[in-house]
Amino acid sequence: MNRHTVEPLVAAHVDPPWDPAAWRAAARAALRAGVAPERIDWNGGMQGSLLGGSDLALLPAQRPAPRVPAEFLALASAVLCHRADDRHGLLYRMLWRIAEGERALLQCASDPDVHRATTMAQAVRRDSHKMKAFVRFRAVPGADEEYVAWFEPEHHIVDRVAPFFARRFAGMRWAIVTPYRTALWDGEALAFAPGGSRGDAPAEDAREDLWRTYYANIFNPARLNPTMMRSEMPQKYWKLLPEAALLPDLMREAGARVREMAEREHAAPRRKIPAAPAPAPVLDGSLEALRESARDCRRCPLWQPATQTVFGEGPADARTMIVGEQPGDEEDLSGRPFVGPAGRLFSRALDELGIDRRTLYLTNAVKHFRFEPRGKRRLHKRPDVAHISACNGWLQAEIAHVRPERIVCLGASAARAVLGPGVRLSEERGIWRTREDGVRAFATVHPSWVLRQGDPPAQAAAYAGFVEDLRQLVTA
Repeated sequence: MNRHTVEPLVAAHVDPPWDPAAWRAAARAALRAGVAPERIDWNGGMQGSLLGGSDLALLPAQRPAPRVPAEFLALASAVLCHRADDRHGLLYRMLWRIAEGERALLQCASDPDVHRATTMAQAVRRDSHKMKAFVRFRAVPGADEEYVAWFEPEHHIVDRVAPFFARRFAGMRWAIVTPYRTALWDGEALAFAPGGSRGDAPAEDAREDLWRTYYANIFNPARLNPTMMRSEMPQKYWKLLPEAALLPDLMREAGARVREMAEREHAAPRRKIPAAPAPAPVLDGSLEALRESARDCRRCPLWQPATQTVFGEGPADARTMIVGEQPGDEEDLSGRPFVGPAGRLFSRALDELGIDRRTLYLTNAVKHFRFEPRGKRRLHKRPDVAHISACNGWLQAEIAHVRPERIVCLGASAARAVLGPGVRLSEERGIWRTREDGVRAFATVHPSWVLRQGDPPAQAAAYAGFVEDLRQLVTA
C-alpha cells in the first residue's frame, strides 16, 4: 500500500451507547481485527456516522483478544454512562494502549487519557449518588402499591442505578421516569422503556405532608451549613423534594432556634431500664428443654419484630443435620423450619434423591426471621454477622445434643456458623470438611438462591447443581 494512502474508517455501533456489554463486544471485535483507534468512527448507536467506511462486524479476526485488567472494565462501565460524545473512542484508545503493552496505564494518574476517564467516572458516580438520594416516589391515584418518580440525571445512569431501587423497594411496583429513559419494576423484574416528561409523575400525595412534618421536627439548626447543604443537595433537585419548600423558613429561623436551645435549662438524661439478661443455652437435659429455653431468647434484636423463635426439628439422634440461614416468612408464622418456598424446593430435591426428610434434623444458623416490611409483605433480609454470633450458642448446643455424623450447610451464613468465619462458599462448595468435634460437614447453596435465579433455564441449571451437591448424602 502507498504510504500516502489513507485507510478507510470503520464504523462501530454501541446500542444502547451506555451499555458495557455492547461496547465490550465492539471493542473486542476491533482489537481482534487490529483496528487502530484513529480508524474507528464511534457513533455510539445514537450519533449517526457521516463518514461511511467498513462495518466492524464484517472484519476478520487477526489476533486473539487480550486479557484486560478488571479495574479497566470497572472504569469503563462508569465512563460509558457519561454524556460526552467521545467516551467510546477514549476508552478504546486506552484499551488499545493496554493491549499494546502499557499494562500499568491506569496507575499513571497524570496521563491525559487516564485523567479524563477518571474525571468522567467520578462525575457519573456523583450523579448516581444524587439519584439514589433525591428520587422521590409518588403514589399513583387509584392504584394499589404503584408509584412513579421523576428525575433529571446529568448522565445516562438509569440502567446503572435502577437495580439499587429494585433491591430497596422490592415490595412495590414503581417507575422512574427521566427525559431519556424509564425504569420499570413490577415486583419481580426490571424493564426499561423510552423516557418521558415530568407530567408523567403524579402530583404530590398525602405522604408528603407527613414527611414535611417529620423533616421539620428533625431539622437541627445548630448544624446548619448552607454552603455545604447546597453542595450536597443542589437546588436543581429541590423541586423534586417535598421538604425543600420548608428550607427557606427553617434557614431563616435557625439563629433564633439555636439561641433558644442554648438558653434552655439543662435536663438530666432519663435513666435507661436495663435489659433482661439473655438466657444461656441449656446443655443439660433433653433437646426439648433446649427448645423451650430458646423460646425466650433475647440475645439479639431480631426477636422484637419476629413472631416467634423457630427452633430445629427432627429426630434427636438424626444421622444428618441440615443447617439453613434463617427462618422465612412462613417459618416465622408456623414456628417450623423449612416449610416455605425454599423448604418445599429442598423437599423436592430430597425426594428425587430418595432421602426421607423425616430422618433429618433441620435447623437454622439464626432462629428469628429478619425482614424488611414492604407494604403488606415482609421481605427476607440476610442476617448480620452479629446475629449469627448471637445464635451460635443455640446451634452448637443442638449439634452437641443430636451428635450428627454429618452436617450440610445451606448458604454462606450457615457455612460461617458451622465451619467458621473464614469459609468462602464459592471456594468450599461441595467439599467435605471435618470440624474440631469430628463431625464432617460440607456447604452448598441455599434453595432460596436457586429460586432467585431469573429465567427458567438458569433456575433449572442452579437446581441441578444443588441436587448434585446433595447427592453426596447418598453416596458418602
